[in-house]
Amino acid sequence: MIPATAVIGIDVSRDWLDGFCVSSGQHFRLPNTAEGHVQLLAWIQQLPDAVRIGFEATGGQEWALWAYLVAAGIEAVQLAPAQIKAFARSRGTRAKTGRIDAVLIAGFMQFRPEAGRILPHGNLRILRALTTRRAQIVDMRKRLAAQICAREKQGVADDLQELDSTLKAVLDGQVSEIEQRIERVITQEESLAKKARLLRSIPGIGPVSAAMLIAEMPQLGRMTAGEAAAMTGLAPVSHDSGARRGRRTIAGGRRSLRHVLFQAALAAACHNPLLKPLATRMKESGKPHKLIIIAGARRLVVTANAVLKTATPWQTGKAA
Repeated sequence: MIPATAVIGIDVSRDWLDGFCVSSGQHFRLPNTAEGHVQLLAWIQQLPDAVRIGFEATGGQEWALWAYLVAAGIEAVQLAPAQIKAFARSRGTRAKTGRIDAVLIAGFMQFRPEAGRILPHGNLRILRALTTRRAQIVDMRKRLAAQICAREKQGVADDLQELDSTLKAVLDGQVSEIEQRIERVITQEESLAKKARLLRSIPGIGPVSAAMLIAEMPQLGRMTAGEAAAMTGLAPVSHDSGARRGRRTIAGGRRSLRHVLFQAALAAACHNPLLKPLATRMKESGKPHKLIIIAGARRLVVTANAVLKTATPWQTGKAA
């Protein structure tokens, strides 16, 4: 456990930073602006001991503060909201305010000092922003396709065909442009380019899934197979109690990355010489299609972790 004097929890919202310092028991509230960040740093620098700051992931509201603190040499980590929520339940805390959340974050950091995600470096942050934006536009394109299909069934598609075609062309162009920018970001840095080459050597993993793995799982290649599967939400979760053996299901993990891996698993089931026989055996034994895709996606991420760990391109017949 790290010393109590080193822990500060901050609840970050759009407008405010609600913080709690364990050593002094002091609460503070500062604006979530550049001026507020300067005030926070000045206050931290007056403390007698080095600090470790933690805050929840809040949809990007914390990134400016995070980058500012790290640039100033302060250790700051991002924590998963689900972990803080579970910690609150374990303490019987039901109320939720900025002050209460700050105390919970600080308490969780004392309980789990190893938890937290460090700030990705500059190119990785850009890559993640681009992959996130691409996923958003692809989702918009899917919804547009569903709307076009619905209008065709209603018999009104002709009246809106020109508008639909124009909007679809715009979305297609933006997806193409973002993919080109993603490729440029990866090629600008040799470490990212090397990772991409290794990942793309695996049949089924293309430019999009490789970029997502690099952006969303920078620690890939430095973890166990089970950890890699769990981080993507592809590890089977048991539900056993006494003599009862419950049905295994997948849960949690990084949803956007899991969806990309599902698409990669579909391709791998046709072209990957290791996954194709697996998919065939499962299909012949009557396994549901969804279960086959989940198993393929799990095998892909485990293989990707092994390839990056050994820094050796994928080879036919090589086990993950």
